[in-house]
Amino acid sequence: MSEIRSIFNRIAPVYDQLNDWLSFGQHRIWKEMTVKWSAAKTGDTCLDLCCGSGDLAFRIARRVGKSGKVEAVDFSPELLEVAKQRYKQYYSIPSITWTEADVLELPFDDNQFNAATMGYGLRNVTDIPRCLSELHRVLQPKAKAAILDFHRPENPVIRSFQQWYLDNLVVPAASQMGLKEEYAYINPSLERFPSGKEQIKIANQVGFASAVHYPIANGMMGVLVLTKS
Repeated sequence: MSEIRSIFNRIAPVYDQLNDWLSFGQHRIWKEMTVKWSAAKTGDTCLDLCCGSGDLAFRIARRVGKSGKVEAVDFSPELLEVAKQRYKQYYSIPSITWTEADVLELPFDDNQFNAATMGYGLRNVTDIPRCLSELHRVLQPKAKAAILDFHRPENPVIRSFQQWYLDNLVVPAASQMGLKEEYAYINPSLERFPSGKEQIKIANQVGFASAVHYPIANGMMGVLVLTKS
């Protein structure tokens, strides 16, 4: 995990550009969908895992309003610093607490959160069942979590296009910034990431009462929506 943390620390200054490249600029729409699927409402106490530069945390904070709270967690101190600076400069929204922590060992009590989000993080954790188990532990009964991430499409044509895009556009752009090796992690992370059906199975095994996976962007992206019993 320390190697993955180092990668994200190094790409922190261009993290938002990375998401733009990988999503054709559509990640903002998908993040709004993710927050909606989390079912967060005014006054809720919410959790955003792998918060990165803060996009989902800002969105869910606006949804819960002045009476709500958001705990934003990431293991990269550099990304958390980017998020804090964006929060200070651009956003007038309710309180967000920024916490450096490992999603495999969350520093929160059981049954604490009304809703949770996670964007582009599950694919990079070293133990997906343990991560989802921790998420299950800290959610209140009946609470929902929505997890957004990149995927390998099942359709071979779309899969080939995705690979061409990564090889010919994303990696060369990263190389010009001196980050070729850091961006090389994307391909292996996509290859080992469980499919939507496999994610549902893992979620059920760790105790979630309901798990639904919504493919979007022709299967290059997906949102896993979980409900605790």
